[in-house]
Amino acid sequence: MTSITEGHGARTFRVRTYGCQMNVHDSERIAGLLEDAGYEPAGSDVTPDVVVLNTCAVRENADNRLYGNLRHLASVKAGHLGMQIAVGGCLAQKDQGRIVERAL
Repeated sequence: MTSITEGHGARTFRVRTYGCQMNVHDSERIAGLLEDAGYEPAGSDVTPDVVVLNTCAVRENADNRLYGNLRHLASVKAGHLGMQIAVGGCLAQKDQGRIVERAL
């Protein structure tokens, strides 16, 4: 079995939460699962290998914050080979097609 850290150092992640208290709880669980898989939280001065945006369709301005961050992350991803961006939560379910369109 090959470790994700073998020869490359640990891969890093950052979870951003845009939403309600339930999203905060889900984000904590996602972070725990990533750590269990061998990922480390990215420091503020590090471009993470994985970014998870956890969203809420109810909270005001969550969609604006999500789309603004997707635009920013698209340019960051272009310069960070292998970077992955994941979007979850109820806004992601509601606006799936729009999110994919905006992420390209």
